[in-house]
Formats: sequence, structure tokens, C-alpha cells
Amino acid sequence: MSHAPGFLALVESLRTKVKEVTLAQARARQVAGAHLVDVREQSEWAAGHAAGATYIGKGVIERDIEGTIPDKDAEIILYCGGGYRSVIAADSLQRLGYTNVSSMMGGWREWSASGFPTER
Repeated sequence: MSHAPGFLALVESLRTKVKEVTLAQARARQVAGAHLVDVREQSEWAAGHAAGATYIGKGVIERDIEGTIPDKDAEIILYCGGGYRSVIAADSLQRLGYTNVSSMMGGWREWSASGFPTER
């Protein structure tokens, strides 16, 4: 998918402020108890998502995160389709005071292609 230049510039400017993790790191941390959160659109989630993930769409994550994960020190790993929207969402959560937030590089496309567990 090609992205608009302004969107790419925004994401690149935020990458320096947001921790990113690999697929393997995300899976290992999820198994160890980290919250894996899918920030894609509802229709994307319904078509398939990482097994054990929680859904909070990027459009409402700032509004809903405290009700879902109230512990601001909890480990949270966000993912989207390709690792772009999750960077923006991670920055937003950090601004809300969450201290252990990461964005998963490669997103859903790489997760599903890797053979990691998925569900619908």
C-alpha cells in the first residue's frame, strides 16, 4: 500500500519517540503477559487478528484505553496493518502517561505471514 507523503513524514517524525519491537519480540512479550492491542479498523479486526489480542481502534484508543488497560505501567504492544498507525497510536498513549508502550514493526501483514497464531 502506498501512503501519502504527509502521513509518512508524521510517522517518521514519531519513530524517534516511540519504541518499536520485532514480531518475535512482540510474540515473546505477549506470551510473558504483555497486552497485544490491535488498533486497525473494526472490519480489519473481524477479518483476522493476532490470537489473544485486544481490539481498541486507533480512532478511539485515547478515549477507551484507560477502561481497558488502567495500569499506565503495563506493557502494551500496539499493531496495525503494517506498523505505521501503531506508531501514531503509541505516541498518543505515551502522551496520556503510559510508560511501557511499543509499536510492532511489520504489523498484521507480517504477523499473519509469519505463521504466528491468528484468530477471527
